Amino acid sequence: MTAELTFKELGLSADILEGLLKKGFVNPTPIQAQTIPMLLSGERDIIAQAQTGTGKTAAFGLPIIEQIKPGLRKVQAIVLAPTRELASQVAEELESLTGKRDIRILPVYGGQGMDVQLRQLRQGVDIIVATPGRAIDHLKRKTLKLDDVKFVVLDEADEMLNMGFVDDIETILTHVPEERRMLLFSATMPAPIQNLAKKFMGEYDVVKVAAKQASAANVEQIFYEINEKDKLRALHRLIETEVEFYALVFTRTRLGADRLSAKLGGIGLDVEALHGDVTQSQRERILAKFKSGHATILVATDVAARGIDINDLSHVINFDLPDSPEAYVHRIGRTGRAGKTGKAISFVTPAEWRKLQFIMQHTRTTIERAHLPYGQEVVELKKKAMKERVFAVAEVEVPQDYHNLAQEILASGKPKQLLASLLQLHFGGNLNPHSFPEIREPERPAFKQRHSLERHGGGGGRPRSFSGGGRRERTSSNGQFSSKPFFKKKKFAS
Repeated sequence: MTAELTFKELGLSADILEGLLKKGFVNPTPIQAQTIPMLLSGERDIIAQAQTGTGKTAAFGLPIIEQIKPGLRKVQAIVLAPTRELASQVAEELESLTGKRDIRILPVYGGQGMDVQLRQLRQGVDIIVATPGRAIDHLKRKTLKLDDVKFVVLDEADEMLNMGFVDDIETILTHVPEERRMLLFSATMPAPIQNLAKKFMGEYDVVKVAAKQASAANVEQIFYEINEKDKLRALHRLIETEVEFYALVFTRTRLGADRLSAKLGGIGLDVEALHGDVTQSQRERILAKFKSGHATILVATDVAARGIDINDLSHVINFDLPDSPEAYVHRIGRTGRAGKTGKAISFVTPAEWRKLQFIMQHTRTTIERAHLPYGQEVVELKKKAMKERVFAVAEVEVPQDYHNLAQEILASGKPKQLLASLLQLHFGGNLNPHSFPEIREPERPAFKQRHSLERHGGGGGRPRSFSGGGRRERTSSNGQFSSKPFFKKKKFAS
């Protein structure tokens, strides 16, 4: 039904529609098609049951941006998210939807410099995207005032309750005016969510969207357990040893995308970066370069990568592991298309181990653990990749002028020396095993509780439904999670 529906039909203003069109968005997702008109025309609160990756940020973000007053520089909307990563992503996406409107958006979470947040709060912001713990910190300091709030959004409410944020949420809600609209987005609807709604919401409408499909069938999925500091070296090693590497590399933030792109470009790779700060004209140029093969690596954030449709990607790299199973499925589904196979590779730091387990449980997929090659193994893989690339190119028709030139060069009597020189000139690098030392796999630390993770800036992994060392069953919107035991770490010989 929503395939033919356009954003123009939902009641959005011309400037908002213009911004969506520039981003390449014409048709709303089901959650957007249902929620946006209700928020624009009605006055009731809304509970929406929807997974991450269904477009829910735009579903609540567009109507909020439409209805708050630009340039007021008072907090008119607050979005609460369970993790710093999600808060950052939501803020980034909201910024990309503001178009030409003078609306300031500030992500507020633990692990980020308090001085920066205080300075920006003093200057005035219109929308706050916060983790509950850091929002409470600012309320206690009286540096965050919510007297002018018209919209309160609880994003992934079930996860916040699972992580023990219910008291913080209730405290925050006592600081907002009674005359405000509350929007609750949750993948599941357990009893605590319903209790929260009864206590803090007025009359509300319920919107439900079916869960997205499980992970892609034509994609080989592997992960490397690795320290953060070794990620770049590991990625470069994979690029050098894969026969084909035409890849989309995902980072968590815009700054991360720029940094990684600059480092890969500095070692001679054809790479571009795509994120929310890229203008529409730059985006078109970058995508044209990538689709034509003039750039073989595109480093992107989740928000910026939406709308990219390329069938020939050989790899999707999760340089930073996503925050939800739905985001993971959405990422890896970009390879293995049109009947082809693809490879999805994830770098997993020790703090993200439980996040990986949750992704595997939710998608009911085994993501195989692998070890990074080193020494002679790297050299052999590089040689194999070189030979296969050369043989593949040799199958393509070459103009006669090149055949004539090759004949002249071979007439010199040094064919072996000439071929070796050409290989070195084209592929560069070296074939010395000692140049590729082992990248050691890290020890996995004990799981940390929510308060040490979120309030004190530790970890970065997302606990989700896990508590301590035990396990807890959860029901998704489309059924029970698998009762299989957690995926166990395999051992590999050195």
